[in-house]
Amino acid sequence: MMAKLQEDPNLSGVLLLDKPAGPTSHDMVGLVRRLYGTRRVGHTGTLDPLATGLLVVLVGRAAKAAEYLVSDEKHYTATLRLGMTTDTEDITGEVLTHTDILPDAAEVASVCAAMVGKSEQIPPMYSALKVGGRKLVDIARAGGEVERKARPIEIYSLTCSPTDVPSDYLLDVHCSKGTYIRTLCADIGAKLGCGGVMATLRRTGSGEFSLAHAYTPEQLGAMSSEERRGCLTPPEMLFASLPALRVGEFHEKLLRGGCAVAARKLGFHHPLRTRVRLCGKDGFFALGEVVEAENEPAVKMVKLFTL
Repeated sequence: MMAKLQEDPNLSGVLLLDKPAGPTSHDMVGLVRRLYGTRRVGHTGTLDPLATGLLVVLVGRAAKAAEYLVSDEKHYTATLRLGMTTDTEDITGEVLTHTDILPDAAEVASVCAAMVGKSEQIPPMYSALKVGGRKLVDIARAGGEVERKARPIEIYSLTCSPTDVPSDYLLDVHCSKGTYIRTLCADIGAKLGCGGVMATLRRTGSGEFSLAHAYTPEQLGAMSSEERRGCLTPPEMLFASLPALRVGEFHEKLLRGGCAVAARKLGFHHPLRTRVRLCGKDGFFALGEVVEAENEPAVKMVKLFTL
């Protein structure tokens, strides 16, 4: 029988991984579990096997943060291939239509510019989104299809550049969390009347994090255990966009114990439901939220990150 893994209770941090094409995001989680010797590993923002780039991996106690993360913005570079459609909205799927009649670069640029702003997007069947407890992709692979509700998204900026291949355009996308770039490519192709699919995808940014600071699996595998630990970013960075509240030892003890502390006593004046980084004498220790307690705003811990 395999010996039970002795996990380090103090292991906690964010690992920025540069995912290669081929493996799934779950494969990357398995790799990190082996490298860091812990089962407590999660990730934010699934990347398809075709996609490469920034995968934010949560290691140790930081894995508890996933459900509390604020919606982050994403940055991608992608290749839009015009003149075809597939069942997966990317080049890995079965070709449904094909045409050699393509729009000129000015038309493509005009349609891309019109995609900027708030809109609604119907998630693709070939996605990790769950309906009734089942992933849409599993339903699709079994030959099924279910109705999906359109979800609000926002494209903050979108630029397109022609390439040496007449059908291909390089897209640079800054968008809200939950935006499917495959579906964006398909929608652009539909508006142009020729069809379109995603040929490549690389995530370059997610919230506060950049691909420039990410490590490849090969780099991590060549490191010592101590060097790998040095690659972990403090969990506080996951909430860098939230206001910080620094409290004294007395109030830190109350908050750690689950008490709601009146906001006026802390000198903290923000609307109800505001999320906050709680910091004590040793720095960040928990995620908090402004709630109503005894008919006035108060701050309460919602998730502890340091022992």
